[in-house]
Amino acid sequence: MGLEPQIRQKLEEAFAPTRLEVINESHLHAGHAGDDGSGESHWRVVIEAPAFSDMSRIARHRAVHAALGPDILARIHALALDLR
Repeated sequence: MGLEPQIRQKLEEAFAPTRLEVINESHLHAGHAGDDGSGESHWRVVIEAPAFSDMSRIARHRAVHAALGPDILARIHALALDLR
């Protein structure tokens, strides 16, 4: 299974988002540092979730990282987060 469905599943389970976009941007970084050739090294995630309403920006980022866990994060070079 590729990273996109794994990322999507973890975030849906953790936050029940009203909006979730998981965008693979690896093709934009081909040949750059961090490109491991997998085609799954650079990601952008947009999440809107009521669970974030009382969290600071840093707390939201920490929550997403915790939800994804070390196994998924170890396979990602860059993760851009837009959390609302």
